[in-house]
Amino acid sequence: MKKSIVNARIITMDEKMTEYKKGFLTMEGDRIVRLGDMESFQEEGEIIDGKNGILMPGMINTHAHLGMLPFRSLGDDVKDRLRRFLFPLENQYMNKNLAYWGAKYSICEMLLGGVTTVLDMYYFEDEIAKAVDAMHMRAILGETVADLETCDSREPGSGFAYAEEFIHKWKNHKLITPCIAPHATNTNGEESLKRAKKISEIYQLPITMHVAEMDYEMKYFKDTYSMTPVKFLDSIGCLDESLIAAHCIHLSKEDIELLRKRNVGVAHCIGSNTKSAKGVADIKALLDSGIRVGLGTDGATSGNTLDVLTQFKLFANFHKLKNKDRSIFPAQEIVALGTIRGAKTLHLDKLAGSLEVGKQADFVLLETDSANMFPVFNPYSVIVYSANSGNVDTVFVAGKCLVRHKKLVEVELQTVRNGLLGAMEEMLGSDIVKTVN
Repeated sequence: MKKSIVNARIITMDEKMTEYKKGFLTMEGDRIVRLGDMESFQEEGEIIDGKNGILMPGMINTHAHLGMLPFRSLGDDVKDRLRRFLFPLENQYMNKNLAYWGAKYSICEMLLGGVTTVLDMYYFEDEIAKAVDAMHMRAILGETVADLETCDSREPGSGFAYAEEFIHKWKNHKLITPCIAPHATNTNGEESLKRAKKISEIYQLPITMHVAEMDYEMKYFKDTYSMTPVKFLDSIGCLDESLIAAHCIHLSKEDIELLRKRNVGVAHCIGSNTKSAKGVADIKALLDSGIRVGLGTDGATSGNTLDVLTQFKLFANFHKLKNKDRSIFPAQEIVALGTIRGAKTLHLDKLAGSLEVGKQADFVLLETDSANMFPVFNPYSVIVYSANSGNVDTVFVAGKCLVRHKKLVEVELQTVRNGLLGAMEEMLGSDIVKTVN
């Protein structure tokens, strides 16, 4: 049966940045079959009144760690939090049950914030996939492999067997694309990185990892190889269009040229990068070079929120300040980073990222009745500078309504929270949690 959203201000984010000030969108099954001005609307099937809200493509989170959510708000203001607290917490307390409920709660938060697609890399990724499947979200999911002891692979490097089994299990899923996710350039050795690349090639799947994020990572490669991490990855054949490189804060001009030449995608995590005082990546230089860039939230322990609307504001403020130019990155360009550019970064732009006939019916309706949403002279400015996740009224993924009137349709948030609290019970009573702050 056809369903239509009517009486909405539609920003399509297509190539021409087509807009309809009072428009409609009709879907059938999981696809968009028609959209345009209300004058051309033909009533058929179920009708949802958009009430002059802003209808936009579902937002795309290009880098996250969904299972990490149970550790949110621990050690936020502590130096070297990753190595001092997060790694030990994960190794001691992360398990299948905690990963599943942490991911499920993360998905609730993302859907309520208008995120319809996510790229995730974490441990126990099969549990993450079960949560994604249960919640009907679109995702690229990668099992994290590292030359370290991890919570699901006690022998360094043993995660590859899990990763390949995970790929086989989920490779034909309608909404889930498996990938391979070596942890980082400094936590995976050369052979480990090459092995991950080989898996990516065999299965024709994406590969994602943290790249040029840490000061000590940069020092290690300079001292050991007289190279940057990006140059090292290129030297061992790991730099190509299948790679989605997260962070990329510390890049030289030569690095940027290599990323352009190899058609690498970059997941920019402005919230977590600035909160941790790591730096502000030179996104203007990346975009000017024609590099594919999308926005990521990072894990909820690093960036604390999982919605892209928050990243819009942070991106605008930090990059305008960094470049000392109020006019740089107009709001429309920032919205593109969280929608169609994010889709291109993940090679999903034929399915998602814009509202076009034939594409998947992944979209978000922002209400404009709240005090912070009036007036709407420029819908992109309202989205970037005024809106927050509390303005997300309706969310569809692949033609299925998952959020309506600001509430989850398929599950009760409190039920998921109760499940997560149960899974966190052992961790909550630990000494490390009591003393981490």
